[in-house]
Amino acid sequence: MRFNEYRVMWILVFFDLPTETAPEKKAYARFRKELLKDGFTMFQFSIYIRHCPSRENMNVHIKRIKKILPPKGHVGILKITDKQFGMMEIFYGKKKESGFVEPHQLELF
Repeated sequence: MRFNEYRVMWILVFFDLPTETAPEKKAYARFRKELLKDGFTMFQFSIYIRHCPSRENMNVHIKRIKKILPPKGHVGILKITDKQFGMMEIFYGKKKESGFVEPHQLELF
């Protein structure tokens, strides 16, 4: 199987969870910690990303996310190719930053 920028995938998880009560705060913290434990990296406060070497690997991580969904709040899962991710434009203020986010994990193909 050949790996290329159309087969390698990225998962973006967007969430807006309530944190008004103690149980809601606990659910928020648990969800966030489980994402980090599964290899996700914080891109912005409520946006976490993960690099996946294949669609099959991506599906495994998506199943894990669905198992840890909190009882309340909104969670979105976006799947994009490495090629699409590489076309993202990132700005810090008006200054354009490098659009490449290097995966933090060593992945063997």
